Amino acid sequence: MIDISNKNVVIREARASGKIVLQESTIERIKNNNVQKGDVITIARIAGTNAVKKVPDLIPLCHPIPITGTSIEFEFIDSNTIKVICTVKGIWKTGVEMEALTGLNVALLNIWDLVKMYEKDENGQYPSARITDIIVEQKIKKPA
Repeated sequence: MIDISNKNVVIREARASGKIVLQESTIERIKNNNVQKGDVITIARIAGTNAVKKVPDLIPLCHPIPITGTSIEFEFIDSNTIKVICTVKGIWKTGVEMEALTGLNVALLNIWDLVKMYEKDENGQYPSARITDIIVEQKIKKPA
């Protein structure tokens, strides 16, 4: 790990987003809470939030950071795409973008897991499902 002993403690915030593309019928199942495994949005939100707190365990060279807030939001942007936005806040010596990216990706992966039974074709493949456009939209650093 990099030595951050001499860095100042500051307010940190990062927002990351990404999209999952699914069949229109799968999106309708999610919207109508008609997915056999459960409420997709709630489960993905909880999984993503848990992932934010586990980053130092998952990414070995990341420092443990005291997280002061996390939100995971979902936008249905068209008939087959959900955009997920993960925002993480903390007050520490290093940024929270890895936490935002991890929370985002785990939320997206949980969506995939919860609906994969509806996305498979006759050969067990996923011809249209994909996760795309992962990006850190914003990183903020200001004095504490």
